[in-house]
Amino acid sequence: MSGEKSSTTDQAAPSISAGTVNLSALASQLAQDPTLMAAVQQRCSELVGESSGYIESLPAQVQRRIKALKNLQVEYTKIEQDFFAEVAALEAKFAARYKPLLDRRADIVNGKYEPTDKECEWDSDDDDEDDEEEDDEDDDAAADDKKSDPKKDDSQDAKKKPASADAAGDEEQVPGIPDFWLTIFRNVDILEDMIEKHDEPLFNHLLDVKAVYNDDKGLDFTLEFHFSENEYMTNKVLTKRYTVECKVDDCDPFSFDGPSIVKTTGCKIDWKKGKNLTVKTVKKKQRHKGRGQTRTVSKTVPNESFFNFFSPPDLSDDTTTDDVDEDAMVETIAADFSKAEFIKDRVIPQAVLYFTGEALEDDDDGDEEEEAEEDKGSGIDDDYDEDQDPDFDPSKVPQGEKPPECKQQ
Repeated sequence: MSGEKSSTTDQAAPSISAGTVNLSALASQLAQDPTLMAAVQQRCSELVGESSGYIESLPAQVQRRIKALKNLQVEYTKIEQDFFAEVAALEAKFAARYKPLLDRRADIVNGKYEPTDKECEWDSDDDDEDDEEEDDEDDDAAADDKKSDPKKDDSQDAKKKPASADAAGDEEQVPGIPDFWLTIFRNVDILEDMIEKHDEPLFNHLLDVKAVYNDDKGLDFTLEFHFSENEYMTNKVLTKRYTVECKVDDCDPFSFDGPSIVKTTGCKIDWKKGKNLTVKTVKKKQRHKGRGQTRTVSKTVPNESFFNFFSPPDLSDDTTTDDVDEDAMVETIAADFSKAEFIKDRVIPQAVLYFTGEALEDDDDGDEEEEAEEDKGSGIDDDYDEDQDPDFDPSKVPQGEKPPECKQQ
């Protein structure tokens, strides 16, 4: 039996020929053996951060110079700390100049101000194409009419009313730009999942989103969500404050990666009776052990909602973490901070472009450039053609195996 088992193992083992590992066979074996997979993952996690021994093998005089380079790196990091601090202060300074424009935008969105014809002039390639198509259609229609009725006078065309404000007067008047902020949040991938279907009626009352710097340093900031009168809550403004520091840790200077979050502080939402979107009532049947009778009880449990955003977890030093996964909490807060920074630095300044989707196209272009750089660094060539490769020999492709181009499809 042992001999048969050994033979089976030998057949399943990944083949190694001329120093090349058959990765497909290795991956297949790992997939079929969860225990082996777990062991490999455990070993890989133990190796993370371990020294390869290369630096320790260098001559002492070289290691001495490396220490000098590390000291230079520390000095560089301290200058970088000053750079981030000055950039933050500059952002806070210019916030005052942006404010009138953002206030005017809010007035237009909420129907408090109707822009003039001059303010609404905008040259767009799409508009030019649409106008040309409409002109061509009108010309074709006029030509068809003349063919069917040669006596028809051109003066009838002149009597037609031009497309003007008169036509707009027949349309139903819609104040402002409906669903402005809801559309923006729905358009952005990292924000879309924050809003549940039952949040939308209240989210439609969102008038404006603002980022307010708490001081001239420009590090600490508060996100403000302004709402109109609604049936869900009495709050007119919901706030989320972020306490940020930009400081190099003397004990671990190389961990510095720019401003980092220290604390988040939400606000209390004054929900109207029965309108709390962050909780839900569930009914559950209970059976009495002795009598065997059943009863239905109602229980209030947390509910997924965008408005949980204003009740962040507490990471203060006096918080007991006996029953809390602190690493998971830190990860959650870091993700929350990334969203807050995205709202402050991208969404608020370019709200109209996220509403129309134009900013999303720019984001996609940036992602494609990053992927191209990664592919370039990894040696991947999407334009590879074996017919143009002088070293390609079809006879050397193993029987039953598809050429590289077919594999990619």
